[in-house]
Amino acid sequence: MLEPELLTRLYLTMLRIRVFETQCIALYRNGDIRGYFHPYLGQEAIAAGVCAALGPEDAILSTHRGHGHCIARGMRLDRMVAELLGKATGYCGGWGVSMHIADPETGNIGANGIVGGGIAMGVGTALAYSIRGEKRVAVPFFSDGAVNGGAFTESLNLAAIWNLPVFFVLENNRYAATTPVESASRDPNLFTRATGYGVPAVQVDGNDVQAVYRQAEEAVALCRAGKGPFLMEAMTYRHMGHHVNDPGTYMPADKLSYYKGQKDPVRTARDLLLQSVAREAIEELEKGVEKEMADAIAFARGSPEPSLEDFLRETRRYA
Repeated sequence: MLEPELLTRLYLTMLRIRVFETQCIALYRNGDIRGYFHPYLGQEAIAAGVCAALGPEDAILSTHRGHGHCIARGMRLDRMVAELLGKATGYCGGWGVSMHIADPETGNIGANGIVGGGIAMGVGTALAYSIRGEKRVAVPFFSDGAVNGGAFTESLNLAAIWNLPVFFVLENNRYAATTPVESASRDPNLFTRATGYGVPAVQVDGNDVQAVYRQAEEAVALCRAGKGPFLMEAMTYRHMGHHVNDPGTYMPADKLSYYKGQKDPVRTARDLLLQSVAREAIEELEKGVEKEMADAIAFARGSPEPSLEDFLRETRRYA
């Protein structure tokens, strides 16, 4: 088992993601958040485990389901809620909202509304590190739905022949929107595709934060030592439909119940933490996260909308 201090930090990250997503779904239902919203519920162990293995010099590239990645990388809840509400105090001034949050200061090059859009960007980032001789690692997150796109195979090939420090993190939540993996891939073990390009790859239990962290730590060390690239397929199961307005009726009720119960990554991490940390300490931690989120919502609601001058300045930049 991991050291109590590290396990506590991992659980805290997962809990912050869980509370953020749950509360933001309520904000969406209330009309505070407009546009699309793709919850990361059920996948918290992947973002927490991977980002804990990274150094401040490394970079991640996120997805349309990217709030968990942002939080795990150290982004503040108040500015994230503000961004989702389209407020000027958000990380992107309210222009990026849910699917395009970025923060270079915390090593988050940005989320991406295009499925698999960050994979090639991750390779490009790693190429820049390689050219400059920097001991840094680029980590593109992407879903099972992205592996059937051309960017995935092209990026794997370039990363392999150029020996780039890129750690590919495949979050297999079993559905590409509403399409199950088995209907889109003859071999549902997607990590095996990487070996055809000479890229070492493994499959881990994406609901086990310890397993994710240990494998991520090993992969990051290999990439930093010039022995990359590396691919990790983290097997998980999202807790609801593709987005907040998708009822998810295509998801088998028994399987969904199993993953929201026995295989819930947050619950599993909490049970594990109880073996070495007092229940009272964990409950105090949980109260702190609830307060942090309540303060974040208050901050966002009290923040100003982007001004007309801001809007005109931004539109002129891209005219």
